[in-house]
Amino acid sequence: MTTSDAPADPRLPAPDPARAARLREAFTAADFTADGCLELLGATAYAALARSETAPALRATRGGSPLETLVRLFLLQQPVPWAQAAAALPADDCLAGGWLLRDGGAVRAAVDVRPYANEVAGADSADAWVVSDLGCAVGGAGGIGAAGAATGVDRRDLVLGVGGASTTLAGITVRRPVRETLDLGTGSGVQALHAARHSGRVTATDVNPRALHFTRLTAALSGFDNVETAGGSLFEPVADRRFDLVVSNPPFVISPGGRFTYRDGGLPGDELCRRLVRGAADHLAPGGYCQLLANWQHVRGEDWHERLAGWVAGTGLDAWVVQREVQDTAQYAELWLRDAGDHRVGAEPGETAEEARVRYNARYDAWLDAFEASKVEGVGFGWITLRASGSDRPAVHVEEWPHPVEQPLGPHVERWFDRQDFLRTRDDAALLAARYRLAPEVVQEQVGAPGAEDPEHVILRQNRGMRRATKVDTVGAGFAGVCDGTLAAGDIVDAIARLLGEDRVVLRDRVPQSLRLLVEQGFVEPVGSGEAAGA
Repeated sequence: MTTSDAPADPRLPAPDPARAARLREAFTAADFTADGCLELLGATAYAALARSETAPALRATRGGSPLETLVRLFLLQQPVPWAQAAAALPADDCLAGGWLLRDGGAVRAAVDVRPYANEVAGADSADAWVVSDLGCAVGGAGGIGAAGAATGVDRRDLVLGVGGASTTLAGITVRRPVRETLDLGTGSGVQALHAARHSGRVTATDVNPRALHFTRLTAALSGFDNVETAGGSLFEPVADRRFDLVVSNPPFVISPGGRFTYRDGGLPGDELCRRLVRGAADHLAPGGYCQLLANWQHVRGEDWHERLAGWVAGTGLDAWVVQREVQDTAQYAELWLRDAGDHRVGAEPGETAEEARVRYNARYDAWLDAFEASKVEGVGFGWITLRASGSDRPAVHVEEWPHPVEQPLGPHVERWFDRQDFLRTRDDAALLAARYRLAPEVVQEQVGAPGAEDPEHVILRQNRGMRRATKVDTVGAGFAGVCDGTLAAGDIVDAIARLLGEDRVVLRDRVPQSLRLLVEQGFVEPVGSGEAAGA
């Protein structure tokens, strides 16, 4: 693992591969893994831990076994007696390497270490560990609170562990063997950890030197030597390099200031996300993907679909933008004020309850003032996938989809782009000449009054992936019912025309529009000579 522009932090363990291997061996022997911790703690305590509630986990780890000791040390950040620590791991080695610190006759962890089941990449061995700052495990209403006090580090530079955003991005990412991956804004290295399993080399970048150090710790502890780090903002650290995959969980929060490096981009509004999208074209290899999470402003008088499409316009990239949620400005401000712990009395040293209330309201007003000045009425949350297809007719699709999806979604994302290749190279005649099959996860539902001879509506529903549903007419239902890949679409349409007594020419003119929608959304898939790559 090589590094650049990433000075070591003397307050953190050194990412020594040999020492990390010995620690990893101890973790594995004690079953300090995601599955092992779940079995030890039970579902209730494990779920409470994700909410930053430790009491159930403390009750479940009173026996002193090696696994219980490791959970108390690295997950609960509790001091444990020296003899107990020495029975669970090479304690002298961990002290020398900075993983443990003396605490009287006991020892305590210097960093948070979380077992992580890295199953999305499909590796044979899924066990890995993510290292972050003490008190910065993601979850719970308290936010990072006063975590900086536990580390002696300025709160703005704290590095968080695995959170919902991390796992969402990991789940939607296209997983295929690639030579070069860029993890832009790596944080504690979660995306780099995933990418290391299917990439020849991973470059992880961040503006925060502490984040780069934690990424090196995460990679070393998890046994990967193909991750390099580089410091800097956006694409600056990689100059003119191109990548097969770019993933980014950037500091996308639209805030009135840059209080926290891990979340606040330091640029006005959603400009950081816009620049990331605009810059991707210059750093993607042919066929490469860029996938990121983002927030974007809903500006008074502007259509948000057109605004997001404008980010991509002129880049030559295919794009699929999915808005998962929208919050009004008050909800959004409250979310991130709570994330910072601003709602808690004592968030600032020595303050009274009244001073805390005044401080909170002043910061709340600052958020609302900034939104009002920019005519922002709400903020959208979602994901953006870009692809360098090389087409002179790039496909750009911006949609809202707040409904549940099935993770991992990466294979479905890749097939969506494959279908764009198929559709843009076929006119209506070629579309009807191709053969299709109903996607295996699609079922048909009929809706109507009980006892009615015919249904009022026929709905096709996906049980996997995006879990879409679409209403089809009699022709669409008939087409889906016999769509098994053996007949060309035009032949099926002709048969339906004869059955319904309709003019086949009129029906052939009408069907391609709805057929394109069924293909684009994955209800039917091209097969044979007309099959989309990867479908």
